[in-house]
Amino acid sequence: MDHIQEQFAAWLEPHGLQVTEQQFKQFDRYVEVLADWNERMNLTGITERGAVYEKHFYDSLTLSFHVSMKEVRSMADIGSGAGFPGIPLKIMFPHLQLTIVDSLNKRIQFLQHLVNELGLDGVTCLHARAEEAARKPEHRDQYDLVTARAVARLNVLNEFCLPFVRKDGLFASMKGANPQEEVAEAARSMQVLQASLMEEHALKLPLEQSERHIVIVQKKGSTPKAYPRKPGTPLKSPIV
Repeated sequence: MDHIQEQFAAWLEPHGLQVTEQQFKQFDRYVEVLADWNERMNLTGITERGAVYEKHFYDSLTLSFHVSMKEVRSMADIGSGAGFPGIPLKIMFPHLQLTIVDSLNKRIQFLQHLVNELGLDGVTCLHARAEEAARKPEHRDQYDLVTARAVARLNVLNEFCLPFVRKDGLFASMKGANPQEEVAEAARSMQVLQASLMEEHALKLPLEQSERHIVIVQKKGSTPKAYPRKPGTPLKSPIV
């Protein structure tokens, strides 16, 4: 192990996570593929290996500190961008059946290439708007866990993501700045979409010490027929 890997292992160890040699190979290959594709399309502003390990990989895995991933079978990552948090979680927890939904076809091509390069099984990369995918029976009210990382405000995210969550399943929104205001603003959307706030967690990145927050919402019932509304509507007129 080199210094970056040792550091990463040390950050995860207190949370009961051990990284195997094979997983480190996958993480390192991820860094390479990300840097390569990033020269042709804008996936991330962060490509330096140490920074990717901290600000993308570690950041993604913090979700597993608060959600028991062993109990999660199916997971959907909405608006995954360069694959966060879905792919790092899949690397660490290979049993996950992961569906990634992104509206930009170029990103889906990158993700499909990445999945092939990393030799990951049980990953579906879906080119679709969240509002349309959540209307399909194979995705609606189906997933144990749904994630979104820094995609939109919570009242909008609820409409993008909660329709994918099964009854009693979880939606985890991963945020940077303190989301107190967003959580208050999203109360109505949770009520309408048959969900309730379960818990919130605050943490800091180990080196950079920048703030991160995870908001966990639990689904209480099936998605009402009217939701999600047609593409573009949740962003233009969020549920208030």
